[in-house]
Amino acid sequence: MGPQSTPDLSTQASSPSLSTVAIVGLGTMGTGIAEVLTRAGREVIGIDTDETAARRAVSALETATARAVQRERLTERERQDALARFRTFTDLQAAADADLVIEVVPEDYELKRQVFAELDAVVRPDTILATGTNALSVTRLAADSQRPERVLGVHFFNPAPAMKLVEVVSSVLTAPTAVTAVTELARDLGKDPIAVGDRPGFVADGLLFGYLNQAAAMYESKYATREDIDAAMKLGCGLPMGPLALLDLIGVDTARTVLEAMYAESQDRLHAPAPILGQLAEAGLTGRKAGRGFYTYEAPGSATVVPDAESPAAGDELTGGRTVSGVGVAGSGTMASGIAEVFAKAGYKVVLAARSLEKAEKAKARITKSLGRSVDKGRMTAEARDAALAAITPAGSLDAFADVDLAVEAVAEDLAVKQELFRTLDKVCKPGAVLATTTSSLPVVACARATSRPQDVIGMHFFNPAPAMKLVEVVRTVLTADDVHATVRAVCTKVRKHPVDCGDRAGFIVNALLFPYLNNAIKMVEEHYATLDDIDAAMKLGGGYPMGPFELLDVVGLDVSLAIEKVLHAEFRDPGLAPSPLLEHLVAAGCLGRKTGRGFREYARR
Repeated sequence: MGPQSTPDLSTQASSPSLSTVAIVGLGTMGTGIAEVLTRAGREVIGIDTDETAARRAVSALETATARAVQRERLTERERQDALARFRTFTDLQAAADADLVIEVVPEDYELKRQVFAELDAVVRPDTILATGTNALSVTRLAADSQRPERVLGVHFFNPAPAMKLVEVVSSVLTAPTAVTAVTELARDLGKDPIAVGDRPGFVADGLLFGYLNQAAAMYESKYATREDIDAAMKLGCGLPMGPLALLDLIGVDTARTVLEAMYAESQDRLHAPAPILGQLAEAGLTGRKAGRGFYTYEAPGSATVVPDAESPAAGDELTGGRTVSGVGVAGSGTMASGIAEVFAKAGYKVVLAARSLEKAEKAKARITKSLGRSVDKGRMTAEARDAALAAITPAGSLDAFADVDLAVEAVAEDLAVKQELFRTLDKVCKPGAVLATTTSSLPVVACARATSRPQDVIGMHFFNPAPAMKLVEVVRTVLTADDVHATVRAVCTKVRKHPVDCGDRAGFIVNALLFPYLNNAIKMVEEHYATLDDIDAAMKLGGGYPMGPFELLDVVGLDVSLAIEKVLHAEFRDPGLAPSPLLEHLVAAGCLGRKTGRGFREYARR
């Protein structure tokens, strides 16, 4: 169909079918998008000025479809048909018959502008032009185009064949019919499209890259090792990859470009690229593609990490710790009973002390139910359950901690309450006993200074539910003795938890990286940029998060979240960490999440 017989896009009553799609740029992303389109029955015109890139794209498609046949996801006939629908060219003139053109050339505005200018002279008036950028201005590209109404963004996630999310980005100039057509195409491809406005990073990367930047800054400050930062976020938040490994996968240079674009718009210091990103990028250490970034890889393009100068030596566990056979757990809530269960299952003698014997016995009853469920599910034997329960002694006073080697408090997250408890532990516990707090937000040293033996005090931040979560943040203060640190590391290993080391500052590793991300998600809703549902979907589908930010906030509790954000803001004094007013309003209204039946969403009363 020629341009004379095709109505202008801005006046079309219905969306075009987009049966022929041109992909400009046949790198990893362009090739992945081409695979998705060809397998969905679209004719695909692959364009790259580099003939080698075009040959690689054909080879990659042949390999991917052959693998799909082996896994019985395609028939051989379907594979051959898909391959026949993919043709490659080195000249943009090949896009003349396309209904949609998607450019995925490198993140350089002048290069993208040049591609769009050349396409303007080639394509039909009704052809939709889409940019795959996640950092540059779609509006600016549209304004520089001859027909800005047909320009939009279509942001796939890597690897495009596997990732379900597609962000469809409209500028103030984009025609609604173009958005509708591309949204329908994304659904036809089996993707989950969300409509967003034009700002750097859009939804998923807008939230993700701030988090990645903070992780890079945390590593740069030598607050924690790269291995501990990555392990903390995988084990503490259920993420598929740690932030530093993810930066290597994305490309350190790409991340820096995205952050620079975000900072230029927001002026939020959380988006100002950490200096180490620039240093690595300038040195050519851009991650997996270069063979070295935050980690070192077997070869450029390899996913296999190899040891380097920063790698912990094999068997490099701390020695010289104190002997621990008896453990005291103070508290009667879910966390206290969970921690007592963990120690009892590992063979320790446990004293579970609460404000009254009745409360302590109720906590033990909770453990009995938990262990009973484990037996029912075949995770432990009845004999092991009975042995664990026999190891737990309920007590109505901390005086019962007189003989324990390790005392762990899991009481209310209130500094005055914890300090009073540590003053009592100082009196009742024997000399040499290790005293640990499970605080997630309060200064450990403030608990230590409430005692006459601050060298014996350390943080052991378990995650809820303690029996299931593998992570423990081991928090040293400037006063903690080396043998106390070694003792707690050894105990964590014995109870089958993964210890990560960090210093005594607000949020430690996990909460310091998690809660600014959650706060930024709330700000997106405040600014009417995206809906709760779209943001949750974006982070689950585009970021691999097990829960969206608003699902997680409602589970954690909005009051708990607000308290942690206030602590972070007070410690780091960064304006970008100031709690969102919407969060403060919801807490003031008593909408605290699932526990009250209403938070960001409403829940059925049980």
